[in-house]
Amino acid sequence: MVFDLDGVLVDSERLWDQARREVAIGHNGHWRADATAAMLGMSSVEWSEYMRDTLAVDLPPDQIVDLVVANLLEQYRRRLPLIPGALEAVQRIGRRWPLALASSAGRPVIDTVLAVAGLQHEFQATVASEEVPRGKPAPDVYLEAARRLGQPPRACAAVEDSANGIRSALAAGLRIVAVPNRDYPPPASVLAKAQLVIGSLADLTVERVEQLAEA
Repeated sequence: MVFDLDGVLVDSERLWDQARREVAIGHNGHWRADATAAMLGMSSVEWSEYMRDTLAVDLPPDQIVDLVVANLLEQYRRRLPLIPGALEAVQRIGRRWPLALASSAGRPVIDTVLAVAGLQHEFQATVASEEVPRGKPAPDVYLEAARRLGQPPRACAAVEDSANGIRSALAAGLRIVAVPNRDYPPPASVLAKAQLVIGSLADLTVERVEQLAEA
C-alpha cells in the first residue's frame, strides 16, 4: 500500500497555498486564481520554476523552495494538521501490508511530518517527487515507491486525494483508493477511475483493501 502525504495524511494544501502566496507577493510576484490547482502534485523543482516563470517571483528556484518550505515547517512544528484517522489508518493497514509513501513534498517536509506524527517507523519506503525525474501526474514517484517496496505496481494500491495524484498512480499501474480532497476535489471523470472511493480514512479498512485486491 502506498500513501500520498498532503491531503491524505496531512490537511496541508491550504498551508502550502499560504506559504507560496506569501513568498510570491513578498518577492515582486503575483498570484493567479489557477495557481493552486496548477501546482498540485508538482515536485519542488517544478513548482519553484512555475513560481519564477509564471508568477514572476524575483528569486531563483532554490531560494523559492527554501523560503516556502521554511514557512511551512514553522507552521507544522507549531501544530501538525494531521487528518482525523490518519495515525490509525496507517497503523491498521501497516499491520497487514508493508507501506510506502509517495509524495510531492520534498524530503525535509516528509521527514519532519513523519517524525512529528511519530510515523517514521511505519513506512518501509518513502519517496519525494524531487527524487525522481518528474512529479505527479507523471507515474515516476509511484513507480519508484513500488520498486522500493520490492513489488510490481499492479500488486500495490495508492491512497490519493487529488486529480494529479490519481492520474499519477493510474499511469504507474496501481489500483486506486480515492479519499477526495474537500478543498480541491478531483473532477468526477478522474474520480470515476478509482477502484474504491471512501469518505474518510476511517473507511480504509483491511477488509475493503482485500476486496480491492480481489477485484
